[in-house]
Amino acid sequence: MFPTEPTAVNHGFGTLLKNRGFMLLWIGQLVSQLADKVFFVLMIALLENYPPPPGLAENSMYSTLMVAFTIPAILFGSAGGILVDRLPKKLVMVGSDVVRGFLTLLIPFLPREFLILLILTFAISCVTQFFAPAEQAAIPQLVERENLMAANALFSTTMMGALIVGFAVGEPILSLAKSYLGKDFGQEIVVGALYLLSAAIMQPINFKEHQPIEAHLAGTHVWNEFTDSLRYIKKNRMVLNAMLQLMTLYCVFAALTVLTIRLAADFGLKEKQFGFFLAAAGVGMVMGAGILGHWSDKLHHKPLPLIGFLMMALVLGVVTFTHSLILALGLCALLGIGASLIGVPMQTLIQQQTPPTMHGKVFGFQNHVVNIALSLPLAIAGPLTDILGLRVVLMAMSFVVALIGVWAWKNTRRVLQDVI
Repeated sequence: MFPTEPTAVNHGFGTLLKNRGFMLLWIGQLVSQLADKVFFVLMIALLENYPPPPGLAENSMYSTLMVAFTIPAILFGSAGGILVDRLPKKLVMVGSDVVRGFLTLLIPFLPREFLILLILTFAISCVTQFFAPAEQAAIPQLVERENLMAANALFSTTMMGALIVGFAVGEPILSLAKSYLGKDFGQEIVVGALYLLSAAIMQPINFKEHQPIEAHLAGTHVWNEFTDSLRYIKKNRMVLNAMLQLMTLYCVFAALTVLTIRLAADFGLKEKQFGFFLAAAGVGMVMGAGILGHWSDKLHHKPLPLIGFLMMALVLGVVTFTHSLILALGLCALLGIGASLIGVPMQTLIQQQTPPTMHGKVFGFQNHVVNIALSLPLAIAGPLTDILGLRVVLMAMSFVVALIGVWAWKNTRRVLQDVI
């Protein structure tokens, strides 16, 4: 379906579209991302068929299920990255999709007890922790260095698109599955089939492993590999700085998932309509990633992260002073564009500066730290807003974001201009 190797030397999306291996990886991860979102909707939908265990309120079942879905990212993020460096990338990605697919298909045949559903959700989430670092480590193996910016822009675009579309179409897809495939197992068949389809799409990819797996395993220990990744990140100033900027970016979006509920009320919307603001930010990220991917060869020497942080700071500082919903949504889209100017170049930088033998460990540690960082804003954003008010909290976030952006660029501007 695609040529085996890119034939053009120019940058941007055009070259990537001619790269067969990258296109298969991109389509496969898109299907897998969609499966993840629909699976989460499926778990929530299945709860109505599971009686609450003794001592657990029905509303608490939702929270418990969400904890089971998110805890593996905190516990096993780094472990997943270490395994990625010890095994072929395709085996990890295809294998994780196959395992998740069969576990999902197993649900209708198991007793309808909440504890079993909880264990199954936890297990599938654990397997997911191996897919993410393998995917990030696979991109530099399939794409030339000069096209990494465009590749990450395309991945960011589809990832955010899957986030927006996946939750939106999850319920309609599951409803259709119940109608046409049966209410007892139709939903599980659709989600399981999505995971297996992702595995089938990525199966033909040929990766260039940088060393024999047996040689890599010899004389190594999991804990030693974990400490090696910590030492490398601590020693490499650019990688550490890029991770700090990505952590800041994700912290802002984690806080916004809570703060937009209050923001929706200020604009006369229902609390459950807070997703409008997040969707607008997602659209902005798609636009920003598209701009970076198309004009990466013209933009890669610009201070993109600094511009991104200042754009985000501006939006956070002024969004509560507007009374127009359309303008507020436009500002959220601008915030998303700023976020893409941070996320895409910083992810590209980490890929460029990390040796192939360290890819899995570094990306696993990155996912680990990001997931931990997401927890704190979710916990404190609500109480701080109750105490100080939404406007004060957003103004404080604006100041902190601008400060971090200036500090990060000041520390790395000379070297960053040479690599992004």
